[in-house]
Amino acid sequence: METVFKALAHPTRRDLLDSLFAQDGQTLTALTDGHDMTRIGVAKHLQLLEEAGLVVTRRRGREKLHFLNPVPIRLIHDRWVSKYTEPWAGGLVDLKTELEEAMEKVFEIYIRTTPERLWAAITDPAIRARYQFGAGVDSTWVAGSKWMLVHPGADGALAAGENLVVDPPHRLVQTMDVSWSEDAAREGTSRVTWEIEPVADSCRLTVIHDQLRDDAPAELYGGWPMILSGLKTWLETGETLTTPGSLMYENS
Repeated sequence: METVFKALAHPTRRDLLDSLFAQDGQTLTALTDGHDMTRIGVAKHLQLLEEAGLVVTRRRGREKLHFLNPVPIRLIHDRWVSKYTEPWAGGLVDLKTELEEAMEKVFEIYIRTTPERLWAAITDPAIRARYQFGAGVDSTWVAGSKWMLVHPGADGALAAGENLVVDPPHRLVQTMDVSWSEDAAREGTSRVTWEIEPVADSCRLTVIHDQLRDDAPAELYGGWPMILSGLKTWLETGETLTTPGSLMYENS
């Protein structure tokens, strides 16, 4: 976490994160326009933010887009903010934005595990329930099959969809229709992509949640930092992580 604190220590880098908080998925040119600094200077600050995991880049055609990755901030929050005194401080990583096109949210985390164990943790219903607020996922995990997110305290599925791409232990692409609230259900179908890349003794997990309407409610995608933090904790320690989400559903 030292690299995260170092990255956050500089006011220009905090300003860049604020810019991405306000409008995610910006190019270097757009970020430079908002700061009294050269492109090279802004690029150096972005590189440090990338190294800290606070910014993730993806290419869309010829453009290189920069996305705010709140997972490291979520990890700091879960370690140092008391669950008893401030259980809902997770709102600090609310990712609501106002883009002119369909929203795309990108989350990245490094986990000390193997691709096979990580894939199993994503697809095994019992393990999934350990870090996704008690909800497990049910599917046959073949391309074209259906999947459902189910919770023992719910009358029906919380979410469901189709597995578009199933490539264990590397990539999983799914459509998603949620039904845990009326507002979320009205949003229709979005898409979630899980990408696993081995890096030495660890794995880089990237979750891309896209095909979201520009004004989609944050409840559709705002829980990812807590879910991924819980996944990392479970795989690395075998313990469950207390988050606002787990507190909300622990008695359901």
